[in-house]
Amino acid sequence: MNTAALLVCALLLDAALGEPEWLWNRLPHPAVLMGRLIARLDARFNHGTARKAKGIASVLLLIGTGVLIATLLEALGPVMEILTVAILLAHRSLVQHVRMVADGLRNSLQEGRLMVARIVSRDTAAMDPTQIARSAIESGAENLSDGVIAPAFWFLIAGLPGLVVYKLINTADSMIGYRTPRHAEFGWAAARLDDLLNLIPARLTAVLIALPALCFDAGGIRADAGLHRSPNAGWPEAAMSRALGIALSGPRAYDGEMRDFAWVNPEGRRVLTPMDINASIAMLWRAWAAFLTLCVLIVFV
Repeated sequence: MNTAALLVCALLLDAALGEPEWLWNRLPHPAVLMGRLIARLDARFNHGTARKAKGIASVLLLIGTGVLIATLLEALGPVMEILTVAILLAHRSLVQHVRMVADGLRNSLQEGRLMVARIVSRDTAAMDPTQIARSAIESGAENLSDGVIAPAFWFLIAGLPGLVVYKLINTADSMIGYRTPRHAEFGWAAARLDDLLNLIPARLTAVLIALPALCFDAGGIRADAGLHRSPNAGWPEAAMSRALGIALSGPRAYDGEMRDFAWVNPEGRRVLTPMDINASIAMLWRAWAAFLTLCVLIVFV
């Protein structure tokens, strides 16, 4: 089987089964193991002088470890490869978490806040229904890019080593890639490499969201993406905001501090409901189907 065929099988397997709780209640998820490795590197090397150099060395260690583990898994045959890819993509799990926010918000404001706190890092205790819905939609769009399309893209480009290395770097960016006194230098390499690895996938994700929604405003999406604080996350958010006709991003609080981020699609509707979350979930599945179709075409071409 070629790489595209393996990816088609993995996408379908994940869509059918998702994340089996009975398994991950007994074994640590690979993402958890990645997080533990990065946390150990952070604790071991992120102190003293030459933190940027230590951060670069840590990233190189992550790349070497990822290539080694992935090569060993590849040697176990296509079934193991398909299972590994399905576990590391987890589109169904993403959709389920976003849907839980919509369901929770329908039940009560407090439950909506509780559910959205599971998928975003911003302050949620004082969120109103619109802020909860907006956060869930943004998280779904961003995670479609860096949690599904980007790892799948790198699997197509470089096989299982490409996917595993991407996941390690993306996890490292989410843990240490911050401009804080502790991580500004040590996490620099992880953050910059993550930006590079997501450059094409983020824009591909925007296309996959926009085209099935018959949203052909490429200029508007490009302009909105430029308003976002991230060089990559703005693309799927901009496509989702244009496809749904809503405004995303905007002011929000982190650690008790309000940050005045620009609006993405500022002319879009700003009062959001659980129905908008459900509409975004439909968009996520349409984008997934478009990507699956692309992979099938690659198999035959």
